[in-house]
Amino acid sequence: MMSFFFYHKGPLLVEFLERGTTINAQRYQATLQNLKRAIKSKRPGMLSNGVILLHDNARPHTANVVKTTLHQFRWETLEHPPYSPDLSPCTFMFLDL
Repeated sequence: MMSFFFYHKGPLLVEFLERGTTINAQRYQATLQNLKRAIKSKRPGMLSNGVILLHDNARPHTANVVKTTLHQFRWETLEHPPYSPDLSPCTFMFLDL
């Protein structure tokens, strides 16, 4: 499984998980922490501009521990419709530049 986070100038974080690994709230929380570190190291100053994250309504994405982490990071999340044929089932991240 692969997680890929990017912004308009290119990738920020690519994570590969071992075959058979399941994404749960704790794993997704760790990925968000890795993403924050990647933004800080690759794009200094970007975190102060604000992060807007679009992810689907999968259980790990909407778990309380993840919501708490996103609140602590002061990252905004966009609402995602329960099903949208116009959007791929990927997780998107937008940065307010």
